[in-house]
Amino acid sequence: MSIRTESYLVGLVGDGVTPSLTPPMHEREGDVQGLRYLYRPIDLLELGLPGDAVGDLLRSARSLGFNGLNITHPCKQLVLEHLDEVSPDARRLGAVNTVVIEDGRFIGHNTDFSGFAAALASGLPDAGLDRVVQLGAGGAGSAVAYALLTAGVKVLELVDTDAARCAARATELSGFFPDRTITPRTTAELPQLMPLADGLVHCTPVGMAAHPGVPLDLDLLESRHWVADIVYRPIETELVLSARAKGCQVLDGGRMAVGQAADSFRIFTGLEADADRMRSHFLDLVAQEEVAA
Repeated sequence: MSIRTESYLVGLVGDGVTPSLTPPMHEREGDVQGLRYLYRPIDLLELGLPGDAVGDLLRSARSLGFNGLNITHPCKQLVLEHLDEVSPDARRLGAVNTVVIEDGRFIGHNTDFSGFAAALASGLPDAGLDRVVQLGAGGAGSAVAYALLTAGVKVLELVDTDAARCAARATELSGFFPDRTITPRTTAELPQLMPLADGLVHCTPVGMAAHPGVPLDLDLLESRHWVADIVYRPIETELVLSARAKGCQVLDGGRMAVGQAADSFRIFTGLEADADRMRSHFLDLVAQEEVAA
């Protein structure tokens, strides 16, 4: 394969991003496409920088010839004031996780929502979307809810332990999708909600390595439900394993991670990434982590 003449320098800004699997995913896809593609983590914790340093880092990246940056916690909202242009979806969500640098200008996008939308379409193409229960209405949950509604969900039951946040999110989303029903709910209502639902989407930290467990009573899951988790460390969360054992169709969190990466790769390079190939590489990286642990 011939090497293309273009070269790309990109990075990831956020707290604790050094172990992220995003850089090797991007670099491997660049290698396969014959690109000179370098992706580096810019870890605020290691640098001893606060989240509001993101503006200075953007300007430094521009001076150093970066093509763009991915942005993660705690900078997805903080970065907005430093951008010259923001995509309509990112503006609606009030969060940016991808900034491309073009002609000296900073242009913000959100591939959290588009990454989940792509994951849902590819991983659960036949999922019923009449009524969905979503656990978690935080930052990631906001993007996922937006993706679900964009995908055609008619009734979204939004469940969160923070009642005020949940109500605010439901009101905001109802303004964007006035023809849908978006209702704030509590965890106590799950026994009444799940029998009516087509599927369940999980967007809380429960199930991560540092927060083991499941986010709901597993007896509420039926084999007819589909279940999507956005946690991907571990990729086989207790929720995913249990739902699969019950006969549910499942979507692991790795699919969203790959969807985000594929969309960011396209934004940075103008070239389509092969999501299936990136998924395969992602699973290889996860397996290598598990062996090393």
